[in-house]
Amino acid sequence: MNSTIGKKVKELRQKQNLTLKELGQKTGLSSGYLSQFERGQTTIAIDSLEQIATFFNVELSFFLEKVKDTASPVVRSYEQINLQVTNSQFISQSLAQSDGEKSFLPRLIEILPNKGIIEEIELFSHRGKEFIYVLEGVLDLYLENEAFCLYPGDSVCYSSEKSHNWANNTAKRVKFLVMNDYSDS
Repeated sequence: MNSTIGKKVKELRQKQNLTLKELGQKTGLSSGYLSQFERGQTTIAIDSLEQIATFFNVELSFFLEKVKDTASPVVRSYEQINLQVTNSQFISQSLAQSDGEKSFLPRLIEILPNKGIIEEIELFSHRGKEFIYVLEGVLDLYLENEAFCLYPGDSVCYSSEKSHNWANNTAKRVKFLVMNDYSDS
């Protein structure tokens, strides 16, 4: 997947007649790193990819692989799309075919152990509703002014318009299902 994203970055850069050095100066990334990334030799953190997307004025989803359109409603394990954010130890896997409007988004999320790093949790909100079911580990859910520890078998459903975020503050992996409903119901 990284080689595909790297190729898309290279295409955008070349369309604007930018050198690696110029793109690096605009995004704060080194030209050596960008060169390796464009050739698929290194991964990229989602925040770095977001800087590139912002610079080129494209949505982050522009870089990500799309689930192949198929007549079958079944998504086989080998067809699931993986998005890995290495710096945050965060892995997201799409579990369903896109409905074109992306109003319903089921994902399997894995947050790797935090390795003793304490991060400031930034809360965010968006349109829709969110449902979480914890499969493994202890998930910290921050919802408005409250923090909740969710254990395997626990679930929660809330309006995504409330400020929220999740974290793994343990030395073990956390796995959970999350479903976002962006429909106007």
